[in-house]
Amino acid sequence: MDVLQQLEEWLENEQGQCVFWLNGLAGTGKSTIAQTFAEITFAEGKLGASFFCSRDFEDRSNLEAIFPTLAFQLAYRYPLFREKLLHILRANPGIGHGSLCPQMETLIVGPFQATQIPTLIIIDALDECRDEEPASALLSVLSRYVDKIPFVKFFITGRPEPKIRSGFRLVSLRPHTEILRLHDVEPDVVDGDIKLFLKTQLTDIAKNRSICNLAENWPNPQDIDVLCKKAAGFFIYASTAIKFVASQYHPPDERLALIISLPHDTSHEGKGGIDLLYTQVLEQAFYNMDQDYYLHFKLVVGVVLLIFNPLSIKALSDLLRNNSTQSRIYSTLRALHSLLLIPDNTEDPVHIFHKSFPDFLMDQERCTDARFFVDSPIYHREILLLCLNVMKEGLKKNLCNLVYCTPLSEVEDLPTCRSTHIGDALGYACHFWTTHLARTAGSGPGVEEVQKEIDGFFTTNLLFWIEALSLMGILDVGIYALNDIEQWYMKVSCTLRV
Repeated sequence: MDVLQQLEEWLENEQGQCVFWLNGLAGTGKSTIAQTFAEITFAEGKLGASFFCSRDFEDRSNLEAIFPTLAFQLAYRYPLFREKLLHILRANPGIGHGSLCPQMETLIVGPFQATQIPTLIIIDALDECRDEEPASALLSVLSRYVDKIPFVKFFITGRPEPKIRSGFRLVSLRPHTEILRLHDVEPDVVDGDIKLFLKTQLTDIAKNRSICNLAENWPNPQDIDVLCKKAAGFFIYASTAIKFVASQYHPPDERLALIISLPHDTSHEGKGGIDLLYTQVLEQAFYNMDQDYYLHFKLVVGVVLLIFNPLSIKALSDLLRNNSTQSRIYSTLRALHSLLLIPDNTEDPVHIFHKSFPDFLMDQERCTDARFFVDSPIYHREILLLCLNVMKEGLKKNLCNLVYCTPLSEVEDLPTCRSTHIGDALGYACHFWTTHLARTAGSGPGVEEVQKEIDGFFTTNLLFWIEALSLMGILDVGIYALNDIEQWYMKVSCTLRV
């Protein structure tokens, strides 16, 4: 049965379960299905709200942002819901900053119980949210309240990670949940979809590259069959292959032939065909470069993969400072056009095409070529030092040149003021430097340098940093930052005692 058809039947069945979990391995098309289902149900007027989690964005990987976001969308969608929600917020304006349980009870359950509105809520890629609980914190909360809002249906996608599996196994949630495992869908159905995708995309490439003198029957069915077999049910393989072939700097038939020539491998996630494809893309992009180039590649790509909010090429250049220029960064990243989303505008953020790429580059057992392997603790340290250097050079007293004792509420056009005087790179450094510190090793080479730079920061820039956080409206970040610093120094002291 077609997955979308099954979802539509579940949504229409008033007697069926009110939660649907679509699970599958990375790259099997969960988010594509969620996006399509959201578009269909939105057009039909059945979608109330959606939240697409992403570990690439701070606000989209924060569990505590989910219920306030859903409540806002529901209030926008349904006037009755809005009326009840506004009454609640007037009585408790700080509820959006509370923990998950009171958030759901107050922002979601209360208005739905008062209005009895039937609707659909979609939460995609739940596994990409930070969650320290043994069983998914969000699913634990959902299990408490799901039977109190029977007219609301929840469609949730995510990898079958232990804490998510544990969440759906909760006694109070299990009876309400229908589960579809994408890896259990008939292979012929998945292969049919992938073949259709490959044929459509390759045909479009042929139409747009008429000057390449492609054969009349290109792509031929045999090549599509081979690609489909290599994809082994993973849409991410097919998508990456298409982006690789579509390079405007190479003949598409030659690029396709390179992929076709790759040896066959297993279809298991991680050590399957996608790793061979990623290796092929990297070797083609950086053929016969010297050692310095590979070090630059790993620094730039390491920064892109490990930062907690995507930055533009301009901001990356400001962060890297003496280590690279905008043009050199763009040149390095442009070669990875099939693995990264590189905007034409240098002020728009660079995004990772799929999380399987950083998973590959940061796993030494998978990325066996030392030229490309990104050792995450080492590059978190490098980013930390970059952040400290940016703050050392950029922070100062009265950073935004405000009139003395002017309340922020009275500053005219504060966002423009922040953009002009703080900017993305310095703003990122102020916000996230201790988050990188927490992921930096507490022993080994570089620890003394980190300690020296932190000591210097506290000696000269502490008050200026607090002022910058206040100007950015994130003064509370400083509290968590101090905890990160304390935890890192505890790691260092434990190492010294050993």
